[in-house]
Amino acid sequence: MSVLVHKYGGSSLEDLERLQAVADQVVEARRAGHDMVVVVSAMGDTTDELLDMAREIAEEPSRRELDMLLSVGERISMALLSIAIQQRGFEAVSLTGSQCGIITTHNHSNARIMDVRPFRVQDELAMGKVVIVAGYQGTSYRREVTTLGRGGSDTTAVALAAALDAEACEIYSDVDGVYSADPGVVLSATQLMELSHEEMLEMARTGARVLNEQAVEFARRSDIALYARKSHDPSSDGTVIRKGGFQEQAERAEEGQPAVAVSHLDCGLWIEADASAAAVLDELREERVAVCEWSIDENVRIFVEGEDDADLGALEAKAMRLGEDVAVRRAGLVSVVGQGVGRQPRWALRGTRRLRQAGFDVFGVEIQSARISWVVGCGDVEQTAQHLHELFVEEQPT
Repeated sequence: MSVLVHKYGGSSLEDLERLQAVADQVVEARRAGHDMVVVVSAMGDTTDELLDMAREIAEEPSRRELDMLLSVGERISMALLSIAIQQRGFEAVSLTGSQCGIITTHNHSNARIMDVRPFRVQDELAMGKVVIVAGYQGTSYRREVTTLGRGGSDTTAVALAAALDAEACEIYSDVDGVYSADPGVVLSATQLMELSHEEMLEMARTGARVLNEQAVEFARRSDIALYARKSHDPSSDGTVIRKGGFQEQAERAEEGQPAVAVSHLDCGLWIEADASAAAVLDELREERVAVCEWSIDENVRIFVEGEDDADLGALEAKAMRLGEDVAVRRAGLVSVVGQGVGRQPRWALRGTRRLRQAGFDVFGVEIQSARISWVVGCGDVEQTAQHLHELFVEEQPT
């Protein structure tokens, strides 16, 4: 039988009623003839609640102990879901990340998967069991419990799908797919039925939270189809992410509609430095650098994402300590994404012209094959996203 991997987010498992509905959905897929591997996140706000408890005791808890603590949330979900499936007459077994053979780096709270050795999973599937896996976690080469950071359960699911040569990996959450922009920012955003791995990767890298960047990269390398779907909604087709049809994308670009989506980051720093740029990058090497521009005289300009105001303040203080020749300002990043959009300079010029005509300051522009990004003021991010969505996604070809 073909292997099918499902992943369910915390909102899909918010309470026992929803968990029971997930059990029904998994059993239905098992009855359809699939070998089932199910990756789960912690129920509802469990992770946040555990983190709050730790911070009541210590302002900056040890990252190692946080990993031990936060990994409990997914273990609760996996055990309860396994029990629910057993109650429906099917054999099921719950496994932790380490039991599944997920080997990671030693970076506590933000580890990356180095290898997957799914021998235990394969043995359990061979015995006809549904395998329930705790997402977001693994074990380092030092045999320490590690967590994978934001969106880590997505990464667990795709990594297992690749290691098991699965037919597909279905990611279930409280949204019904990937949209052409954040619907809360761009009211005219529409659901996308299909995206290439490259397009989804660029969206995840520059602000789209539907799928984790590392998870999409795993899927791209292993040529696995990803399906982003809404939990408990059988009518939802969702969005499929798979190897792109480059001919179709090239034709779309030639016709004047080169982009499929707009993504944004509204919390970041724009850092400009001279020849000490190497020191800037070294100092910020553990942070999330979304844009990096080098000039021929070794000057560098980078955009670093922050998670919230407190995190941004800490990053700002760290950058300012690098010296007087480092200029730091708070900024946002707005990107248009589409296979091949960066291959013709006219699209970057067209977007920059529209933003300046609308009165926005543009601090920097980065061009990649499947993405063009503009660095703008923090207060201009939402309006900039609306303008670029209208220009690149909504307007008729010209």
